Amino acid sequence: MKAMILAAGKGTRVQPITYTIPKPLIPILHKPVMEFLVDLLKQHDFTEIMVNVSHLAKEIESYFHDGQRFGVQIAYSFEGTIREDGELEGQAMGSAGGMRRIQDFYPFFDDTFVVLCGDALIDLDLTAAVKWHREKGSLATIVTKSVPREEVSSYGVVVTDQDGRVQAFQEKPTIEEALSTNINTGIYIFEPEVLNYIPSGQEYDIGGDLFPKLVEMGAPFYAIPMDFQWVDIGKVPDYWQAIRSVLMGEVKNVPIPGTEVLPGVFTGINVAVNWDKVDITGPVYIGGMTKIEDGAKITGPAMIGRNCHICSGAHIDNSVVFEYSRIAGIELTDKLVFGRYCVDKNGATIDMKAAALDWLITDTRQPIENIKHPAKVFSESFNLSQS
Repeated sequence: MKAMILAAGKGTRVQPITYTIPKPLIPILHKPVMEFLVDLLKQHDFTEIMVNVSHLAKEIESYFHDGQRFGVQIAYSFEGTIREDGELEGQAMGSAGGMRRIQDFYPFFDDTFVVLCGDALIDLDLTAAVKWHREKGSLATIVTKSVPREEVSSYGVVVTDQDGRVQAFQEKPTIEEALSTNINTGIYIFEPEVLNYIPSGQEYDIGGDLFPKLVEMGAPFYAIPMDFQWVDIGKVPDYWQAIRSVLMGEVKNVPIPGTEVLPGVFTGINVAVNWDKVDITGPVYIGGMTKIEDGAKITGPAMIGRNCHICSGAHIDNSVVFEYSRIAGIELTDKLVFGRYCVDKNGATIDMKAAALDWLITDTRQPIENIKHPAKVFSESFNLSQS
């Protein structure tokens, strides 16, 4: 069976991570989120997968190649142009426009197919969803999930009649205005005929353009509410929560990698640490070739990436530290560290270099003796804890 993963977006709400990592490759404990989706598709016999790419397209294609090592076939539809200097310049065509572009190239979608947004962890029974879609005789089906009413204002709400036929959409309604608690999960099932309602060669969105047209036409367009685990990483706070949930064992089918060396403390290989001289409380994951100096403290849930260096006196509390990060002897609470950026759990970002604080968080590939910093080297007096 055939499927498509939407992977062309810039991921602006997950910056600064997406400055250099395309959203589908954002790691969940070192495994890209899109790889979990490929695994799910294979599990349900979707083995021919099209991926539309644009922003940082080379990185996605270089990681997945033709899909052979994942047991599937993958091909890519690049949306953009090549500049005079030979570099790719992405120009995404929208989720629906990307589908139509593939079909215009050569009719790939010739039977019922599934479309997944490449930015969520899901454990959905795709086989059951497709079966329901076909039994309804649906042209298009949205898989929805019910959320507590107090959370509806964060999502697009799908309004249906008693038979499940889509009547309307509400984009992030207030709690009082919400006509449903079923939200759009970005998981869609289509018949090939739906592509006839998408214009060629222009930007066109599934949710914003195609779906309203189908409602207006009175097309057989349904939503199926399903009970499944759905962990969205559309924004930095979502990603933060996803990592926490995995570390706390709340996400199915996503085990913590490495070896459990202490209760709730997992490591990759060759981690340099004297366990008797550090204070580490799980759940914590520490990547391979990371150094934890004597006197450091890590309080979970926390993730320390590979090739990191946590200096003496540092306290990492409820934080995510990406690879090749050297953390000075400071307190880092409720933070995400990515390169020169330090982000709090609400998404507010500090550019450490612009703030002249880049001696506090440095790249481990740079020799420590070459780092220019104030006289009080790695002073504990500087606190990056959540205010």
